Amino acid sequence: MTDPFHASSISPCPGPGSRRGFLKMGLAGFASLSLPSILRLRAESPAPKNNKEKTAVIMVWQPGGCSHIDTYDPKPNAPSEYSGPFETIPTKVPGLNFTELLPMQAKIADKFTVLRSMRHGSPGHPAGTLRMLTGDPDTRDKEIPKYPDWMSVTNYLRAKEGPRTNPLPPYVGVNFSSQRVGAAYLGDAYGPFSVSGDPNKPNFVVPNIGLSNPAEVKHLDRRAALRQNLDTLERAFDQAGELQALDEFETQAMTLLTNPKTKDAFDLSKEDDRTRDRYGRNTWGQQLLMARRLVEAGVDILSTSLSGPLCGRVNNWDDHAVNHHVFDALRFRSKAYDQAVSALIEDIYERGLDKRVLVVVTGEFGRTPKINYQPSTGAGNASAPSGTKQPGRDHWARAFSNIWAGGGIETGRFIGATDKHGSDSIERICGAGDFLATIYHHLGIDSSNVFLKDFNGRPTPIIADQGKPIRELMG
Repeated sequence: MTDPFHASSISPCPGPGSRRGFLKMGLAGFASLSLPSILRLRAESPAPKNNKEKTAVIMVWQPGGCSHIDTYDPKPNAPSEYSGPFETIPTKVPGLNFTELLPMQAKIADKFTVLRSMRHGSPGHPAGTLRMLTGDPDTRDKEIPKYPDWMSVTNYLRAKEGPRTNPLPPYVGVNFSSQRVGAAYLGDAYGPFSVSGDPNKPNFVVPNIGLSNPAEVKHLDRRAALRQNLDTLERAFDQAGELQALDEFETQAMTLLTNPKTKDAFDLSKEDDRTRDRYGRNTWGQQLLMARRLVEAGVDILSTSLSGPLCGRVNNWDDHAVNHHVFDALRFRSKAYDQAVSALIEDIYERGLDKRVLVVVTGEFGRTPKINYQPSTGAGNASAPSGTKQPGRDHWARAFSNIWAGGGIETGRFIGATDKHGSDSIERICGAGDFLATIYHHLGIDSSNVFLKDFNGRPTPIIADQGKPIRELMG
């Protein structure tokens, strides 16, 4: 039976009907924005002010789960039913080998660190994704998240530090497809400004940013003035102060529309052709180039998924035999993946962003060490005609790899190890809680001491599956 991986988003948290409806009407002029909107803001666990330079994170997500054995943790001495067909190649780091699929990353391996001993106990896509992005230890697949993801938590905490002066949104998702995660009890006000589409297309634009037509700006100003007049009528009855709480977000929406800096930050035509070629003239390459542009311009959190047609027939990394011929799929996507990720990492260092910006590349888990064979359920890129028996690897959360660059960390190393078949992490085992605590540490957040009130008003740790920052990855 096929086990396709379908990305989905969660619905906004419902709130009081009458006041919420009024707020929606008041902000109708901005309804087409993908900005966080129309939700109340309550500072229930304010973050301490941080006077240091703001750090940022780019998370490159591999939805479906990347095979660790066929990429960063090859097992050339294992039996063929485990090792796969790919040759092992040396990297720039002595003792660190990759497979032949990653020659460009192998050449710059001194600029990142490979964590080879990730492990958790959530084998399904929803549960694995929730585990890695929210810290939820529940191994069951759920339709909606119980906890907010680390991106939304960071956005929430940083909003409490004071007004944002940068016109760009603090959290941007570029074609980010993660299964059943979101802001949960924080409210969608702390979710991402979402960018979708193919940034490699010549006609690609991000709507509702950087209006350049003076008449459009004037028209928008009139709508904003009308909304303010409506707010004045309602504010006398607004005992909870919800309308006042929305002022900052309204200002951000107006700024995003009218400030030319916002349009420039998203405009890849501002990059020279050599840079765009370096990342790869494809969806993934241009997504990661946009990610670099946005964090350089002041975005704090950038999440992006490497999914879609470049993955193969089912548009993700879920390489069951029924979905893909696992080895054809890895070959099919490896050039674009290798080029885009290596270009991003090199660019971060060359542009002096490596102390401030942390790059993390991961999926929700790895793939089974032992290869299995099943009939394909359909023909397409990296998949034989329906009924053809082909190799695949299934979900595997007991051992997998991810890579880390920038963030001031010591690079050119590998952390941890798996057994001879790649079946289990056996050295320096790290869990999802450790993964999240490390990201929070880079962002200046002590995850062990920050609690937020959940739907029921109970103080809840920001990592339910508590962990400690991975010391080898602490910049």
